Amino acid sequence: KMAEKQEEPSNAQNGEPDNAEEGEGKKKKVKREDLPPFEIVTGERLPAIFFKFQFRNVEYSSGRNKTFLCYVVETQGKEPVTSRGYLEDEHAAAHAEMAFFNSILPTCQPAARHDVTWYVSSSPCVTCAQRICEALRKNKGLRLTIMVGRLFMWEEPEMQAALRSMKEAGCKLRIMKPQDFEYVWKNFVEQEEGEEAKSFVPWEDIQENFQYYEEKLAEIL
Repeated sequence: KMAEKQEEPSNAQNGEPDNAEEGEGKKKKVKREDLPPFEIVTGERLPAIFFKFQFRNVEYSSGRNKTFLCYVVETQGKEPVTSRGYLEDEHAAAHAEMAFFNSILPTCQPAARHDVTWYVSSSPCVTCAQRICEALRKNKGLRLTIMVGRLFMWEEPEMQAALRSMKEAGCKLRIMKPQDFEYVWKNFVEQEEGEEAKSFVPWEDIQENFQYYEEKLAEIL
């Protein structure tokens, strides 16, 4: 039985090497202790080590207590515009989903239609699900598709109700297939400088875990 466990991770579990001098993307990274509280990290590409740990669609989520949200916003207008990037919540007080509505969406053209796709390491919590529903009801030009790697606390009745309310508000919820993880790898993960782009290597059980979560989501919705 899959269960979402929350444990205090070491730096290495969190996708960071315990030795801050080592690891991918070290030049661009800021040490965690240098970050102010409740920092939302934004950027275009995330370090590969973060992706490999945080997006893994495993049966348990030990140490995976952050949300990584990769987004594509297609704004329909006289001149269609596509923007993309990623958000990462550093602390529990501010979630990446909230940050998208607070900082990313307001920069898009008002009154235009926005087709938004999120690729998220795990499905939203109850509070974020409520915010998503509010945003969709307020903004009739917003179309939101959320591709999730794992289902967060899916056994909780409150969480199941939140997922159903998102569907009722018009949000399309999907479980990430192996091809979706490959898409994120190609479009949102930084490669080492001077190296040829490495191809995506699926982890063991990626297909089985996708099917498991897909069945669970279908049962809930």
